[in-house]
Amino acid sequence: MGWITVISIWFIPVLIAFVLMYGTYKQVPTYETFVEGAKEGFGMAISIIPYLVGMLVAISVFRASGAMDFIIEFMKPVLQALGVPSEIVPLAMIRPISGTGALGMTSDLIATYGPDSFIGRLASTMQGSTDTTFYVLTVYFGAVGIKKMGDALKVGLLADVVGIIASIVIVTYVFGM
Repeated sequence: MGWITVISIWFIPVLIAFVLMYGTYKQVPTYETFVEGAKEGFGMAISIIPYLVGMLVAISVFRASGAMDFIIEFMKPVLQALGVPSEIVPLAMIRPISGTGALGMTSDLIATYGPDSFIGRLASTMQGSTDTTFYVLTVYFGAVGIKKMGDALKVGLLADVVGIIASIVIVTYVFGM
């Protein structure tokens, strides 16, 4: 067993033990603090359910309406000219909306094309290079009552676009087509 494996196995238990020992050393009631945090977390989970349901409905409508297929067909000539496989577009479109949906698409791409294919590597890299911007804004911002999220949306989408472009450039550079 390599040292990286040993570190990865022991890191979280050691970190938890350290936090508990440090809290005890500082005379923080660690168990009571944990229970209070769990109570707040449960309340937060309940409060985000309406936002989560709204987001899932919006994703279902977007996919079922055929809008995604229309956009992919519209973009296909440009993508082919740039050397970007059109199979990756649904992942690039869904990733800012839903992490679970994007993970499902990534799994399908890897199952179809293989993990060592260009598309498989690109899907994996894109999955890790972008975030669920709309999900974060609707669920978490909504749960804490933030109403003005225009700047956060712009920055989040810009970061997603940069992540998508960077993943395409890096995977093409490192692995070729």
